[in-house]
Amino acid sequence: MILQNNRLDNPKRPTMQEFKLRPWSLEDLSSLVHHANNWNIAKNLTDAFPHPYTEESGRAFIAMATKDDPHRIFAIEVDGQAVGGIGIHPQSDIHRMNAEMGYWLAEPYWGRQIMRRAVRQMVEYGFQHFDIDRIFARPFGTNIASQRVLESAGLQFEARFTKTLFKSGEFLDEIFYGIRRADVV
Repeated sequence: MILQNNRLDNPKRPTMQEFKLRPWSLEDLSSLVHHANNWNIAKNLTDAFPHPYTEESGRAFIAMATKDDPHRIFAIEVDGQAVGGIGIHPQSDIHRMNAEMGYWLAEPYWGRQIMRRAVRQMVEYGFQHFDIDRIFARPFGTNIASQRVLESAGLQFEARFTKTLFKSGEFLDEIFYGIRRADVV
């Protein structure tokens, strides 16, 4: 074990990486395109997340991500650059007491416990800023890492819908995880 950044690091345990959540800005465009243009990320997200990820895609995303007040979509910043994103999306009509959470992180930052902590922060933010009772996320059945992130952040497995998604020519399971306001506040 080695002492780094005033804490004991065990090489067998994932390293904790410092990060912050903040609003997106046009200055993030280069970093966004650089990190988002990765099939290993896009294959685990809806087709609304394009691959290849172009500058045009990035401009459209930043415009969309910065239009709401309060903010719903945040950049995940590490060492001064945007390396991922996380958002909370309140639903409407009969689903209005729910909000969906989505997220992605640049591959070089996987395994550093960033997403677990970012999900926890967004759950807290979501319940503080929106009149909702439940926050949910829907990882693909093939995305075991995302399922583990949600579980370690306190979301509970709710359901598995078998072969309901169609991505890249194959049917995939859709998994639901959720957390209720009463479980957090």
